[in-house]
Amino acid sequence: MPQPAKRSCITIGDTTITYLPDGFGVHNPDVLFPGVDWTTRPGHLQDGQLLLSFGSFLIRAGDRRVLVDLAVGKIDVDVPGVAQLKGGSLLQNLADEGLSAEDIDTVVYTHLHLDHVGWTSDVAPLPNAPATGSPTGLTFPRARHLMSEDEWQYWSTSAAALGGPDAEAVLKPLDGIVEFVKSGDSIAPGVTVEATPGHTPGHLAIVVRDPSGANPESVCIVGDILHSPAQVGDPALVFSSDVAPDQARVVRDRVLARPDTVLAAGHFTDGVFGRVTSVGDAYAWAPLGRSPHTGDPSGHA
Repeated sequence: MPQPAKRSCITIGDTTITYLPDGFGVHNPDVLFPGVDWTTRPGHLQDGQLLLSFGSFLIRAGDRRVLVDLAVGKIDVDVPGVAQLKGGSLLQNLADEGLSAEDIDTVVYTHLHLDHVGWTSDVAPLPNAPATGSPTGLTFPRARHLMSEDEWQYWSTSAAALGGPDAEAVLKPLDGIVEFVKSGDSIAPGVTVEATPGHTPGHLAIVVRDPSGANPESVCIVGDILHSPAQVGDPALVFSSDVAPDQARVVRDRVLARPDTVLAAGHFTDGVFGRVTSVGDAYAWAPLGRSPHTGDPSGHA
């Protein structure tokens, strides 16, 4: 049965990408994927519920320390009929990597849904509820905080508030310090951003390559292009919060068909790193990865 993803890492050249768990959510699958018959897709649910992992990706490239997304934050909440959400382990998992919040030099957001921004400040935003207090500062005080300008503009309007970042816990602390990046921009050696709109208007993927060029493969951190391995086998599955479902499908098809690429899907259970393989006319998910403290060569991209 699916289980929340654990800390794991892969390497590409001398660059390391580590998944840092923060928590998980137990969701009503009919809310997240309306109209899907899960009896035809065995193995994706646990006791009739859809489990999603929450976490961040730590990229160590040369002397750079980059976090992709800031997970869900320190919360334990029940959203009746929708989900039970629990988080809070990100900083401990970062410490287990020998790093503190002050060691992070860059934070880059794939997008600003609440389960990707939870550690922006010292107040974790709760879904569909006011912030529990006023933040006193950024969790990663020395880091640049990057996102696409389209994402910032979209969520800065009241019309886009539902499901998005809390104004007090996220938008206010970032106002004035956020920096905008566009598709193709490099944010660290071998690390670039790629525009992948659809789930949200300014959604980004983060692509990691070997700066030396010795390893021809790349790693694509997909954000919410994918929520479940079920979407690998059936890319037509629409996630309920996709702002532009048709556009999201085009992006998903493009990413799944990309050759020589390892995908890093932070919401997946069990293992978040994997390759997409072809089975007849369909795609299949082939997990890979290793514990950060083992020498399993399957952790190499």
